[in-house]
Amino acid sequence: MKKKGTFFLPAAFLLVILLAGGGLLCGGVTLTPGEVWQGLLGQGEAAGIVRGIRLPRVLTALLAGAALALSGAQMQAVFRNPLADPHIMGVSGGAGLGAALATVTSIGTAGIALSAFAGALATSLLVLLAARRFPGSGTLLIFGVMLGFIFSALTSLVEYTANEESLKLFYSWAAGSFQGAGASGVWGMAGALAVGAALALWQGKGLDLLLFGDEYAALSGAPVGRIRSLAVLGCCLMTGTITAFCGPLGFVGIIAPHIARRLGATSAHRTVLPGSILTGAILSLAADILAQAFPTPVPAGSTLALLGIPLILVIMMRK
Repeated sequence: MKKKGTFFLPAAFLLVILLAGGGLLCGGVTLTPGEVWQGLLGQGEAAGIVRGIRLPRVLTALLAGAALALSGAQMQAVFRNPLADPHIMGVSGGAGLGAALATVTSIGTAGIALSAFAGALATSLLVLLAARRFPGSGTLLIFGVMLGFIFSALTSLVEYTANEESLKLFYSWAAGSFQGAGASGVWGMAGALAVGAALALWQGKGLDLLLFGDEYAALSGAPVGRIRSLAVLGCCLMTGTITAFCGPLGFVGIIAPHIARRLGATSAHRTVLPGSILTGAILSLAADILAQAFPTPVPAGSTLALLGIPLILVIMMRK
């Protein structure tokens, strides 16, 4: 087990590279590895396909999986709940409400991403205020869940008043996709992941202490309130940004940290956090490849579920 944990991070990093390369080969047009390489360099007839379509899609999958998995690892530590995930704080619900309002007002696909991000940002501010108001993790968890239910109900009311075309546009976003983010979306997600990763790695030892409970962490000298607030801030930023551009994507945030702990043979966050980032990227890249394997590409949210549910069941049965 110790040997497995030693090689986990390098092996996971190598697998990310291999899957990213495989993702560049997948698409409606068959390309050879040489044509893909030339396309990455901006040469050959395939340059537009590779750099304009496939590379943004692969980078989106990689960043989305990494950010959601990192958020999930922190949420599970903060709430000491193995089923906690990035959407538990209601941020994705706020993003969904923003997207629904955008479809009703018919402001276009780009407007959906902006409105979803605005909804996620507003929800994040509410959650951060709640984190300062409620000292206990359990109360904050209930607040996030209730917030998600409220936004879900409001989204349903908005959908009820929408026309058929608006509903089609909304459900297309809600299905989850790694396509369509574009260069601006990729840079936005990369920035959110960089900030979230910096905050998470900075307080990795504090997250370790929270695993033993708030009282133990406080007696050990850890600033429990600050650790929780910064973790929630980073998770809200990453989840809100990813959800805005990709739609709600499930299972990555729940399953990736569990895989990282098992294969890394430790619960220490100095290994779990980077391990979760790599594992989340692996799951999303694999889901993207699977989505492209169908005659007509299917939503990434569906293929993530196809990969995530069996993995969750396997882990549950082995415990």
